[in-house]
Amino acid sequence: MNFDVAIERLRFAFTRPLPGAAAQAFMAPEPRRDWPKGFNQDKIRSAAGLLLLFPIDGEAHIVLTLRSDALGRHGGQVSLPGGVTEPGETFETAALREAHEEVALSTAEVTVLGALTPIDIPVSGFRLHPIVASMTTRPTLVPSDGEVAQILEVPVAELFEPARRIRTSRVRDGREIVVPAFQIAGAEIWGATAMVLAEFLVLVGWSG
Repeated sequence: MNFDVAIERLRFAFTRPLPGAAAQAFMAPEPRRDWPKGFNQDKIRSAAGLLLLFPIDGEAHIVLTLRSDALGRHGGQVSLPGGVTEPGETFETAALREAHEEVALSTAEVTVLGALTPIDIPVSGFRLHPIVASMTTRPTLVPSDGEVAQILEVPVAELFEPARRIRTSRVRDGREIVVPAFQIAGAEIWGATAMVLAEFLVLVGWSG
């Protein structure tokens, strides 16, 4: 997908209501995990992730990270650069700070375009706030030791390809679940990250 076209579509999309859960559902595990019965939602922790769009030879790409296996519950998974918001931070500030910490992104030339629909992640107690931003040039990125095993520069056009979308199964709490995923760059992108990408892709013209 052409970078300029993607930016134009995103700018327009952020002037209108977001597709939200309807778009996220294209890549949501079945059944979805919910908060435990009686869970006090005041205990939900806020996190922010940066969905950064940039061009390579005029084609739109995004940055994803393969998390280190040493990171516990979500180790070895593909995610947006991101993490927990600190007291007093906006979600935009937190997303940019985390991207700087995880992939050494220089944020001076980053333009924030808007925020996608938050996604609850009951397995880890977070509510993820995805922030969409862009750069007009390809950034120089370096993975953080101990956190990021690999940086993925993913062409948006490849995420549109039907062959990149698969359905797998996993066992959770003794029960089999169906997990839609994008298979790209030698990795499977599933769960909250795939749901964020689904809403983003709808904004730039994907029909699921």
